[in-house]
Amino acid sequence: MNSKTVNYFEASARTRITCLVDTDSFAEICPPHFRHTSPHLARLNAPVAFDDGVIVGRATVAGHSVLIASQEGKFNGGAVGEVHGAKLRGLMERALDERPVAVLLLVDSGGVRLHEANAGLIAISELMRAVLRTQAAGIPVFALIGGSCGAFGGMGIVSRLCAEVVISEQGRLGLSGPEVIETVKGVEEFDSRDRALVWRITGGKLRRAQGEATHLVDEDVHSFRSKTAQLLGAYAEEKLKPAGLAGLTEIQRQLAERTESYAEARDGRIIFQVSGFTDLEAVALMPIDAFNRQLGEAL
Repeated sequence: MNSKTVNYFEASARTRITCLVDTDSFAEICPPHFRHTSPHLARLNAPVAFDDGVIVGRATVAGHSVLIASQEGKFNGGAVGEVHGAKLRGLMERALDERPVAVLLLVDSGGVRLHEANAGLIAISELMRAVLRTQAAGIPVFALIGGSCGAFGGMGIVSRLCAEVVISEQGRLGLSGPEVIETVKGVEEFDSRDRALVWRITGGKLRRAQGEATHLVDEDVHSFRSKTAQLLGAYAEEKLKPAGLAGLTEIQRQLAERTESYAEARDGRIIFQVSGFTDLEAVALMPIDAFNRQLGEAL
């Protein structure tokens, strides 16, 4: 399968892994025949998946050892329940023993699985701690975001805990999704049917301009693989390292500064303008390479 022709947004969780890692290098942990299904969904007579909507395993990317997890957005919106979350947390714990170059999270999730309520919330909190513990041990965690569900709710928070956030233009990152905001606050606050507005508020270009994402790539899986391989090489050679306490403190300071700077911002156009873009109507159609170059010049 040629990763240059596979669209990351449309691909399944398993296809993303196949195209991202080195040929025949992936070994799945807890494969479907183990039948690790959600007990909560079964009690509600809801459909179950034998991998509970997440694939985890070990592989290599450009020769670098990784542990990898890929969420299936087409199953319950990639939502995290007890088993789903345990597989992700267990992967982080395995990283402490196996010491891969990095852990890759192919995030495609709306957040906590509402069917599982507290069990899902607990799973997310455990995963957050596991990500921080893994990175404190010197093993970076990368979030790759480009699926149809984006990274919202608890998985939006988990993604922002990662050392690297690689996102595509179609990828979205946030806390509450557009439909949730509209339901709670009304269409006057956020019209979730206005797709241009959705991407100006939560889309990949906006998140890269804000600094929420560390890298913006094209939509094909090959672009995600190329950027991931580049980052793995930098971490393997220790040119890059996960942020320590001083680094996290600086990130927090920057967040506070940004909150003040954008306090009155009601649209992504304002952030693009602050980031140095002059032709705001052209941003949406701007090729990724041109966007990255202009953003780099502005920064």
